[in-house]
Amino acid sequence: MRAELLLRSKDVLSDGAIVEMVLWLLPEPVSGFTHSYKYRLFYGRDGKRNVGFAHEKPNGDHCHLDGIERLYRFTDVDNLIEDFMREMNDRRELK
Repeated sequence: MRAELLLRSKDVLSDGAIVEMVLWLLPEPVSGFTHSYKYRLFYGRDGKRNVGFAHEKPNGDHCHLDGIERLYRFTDVDNLIEDFMREMNDRRELK
């Protein structure tokens, strides 16, 4: 099995903010990790990343919230997208 692209979307919102989501299913987990997903979820505006969720070596599952990188506990794809959307919507409400 080759890597399978599950999701790729990019939207520019009316206020100029960008929402981009990319999600891959890998044939097997990346060495040292327990799941077979590679992902990059991004929300930003005015040249800044306000919210980002990613799985990549060497950081593994992590998120960026308002410029601070934190570990992220990946459970499944549905929760990942829900967590990302919640963090994005929280920041949209603050502006």
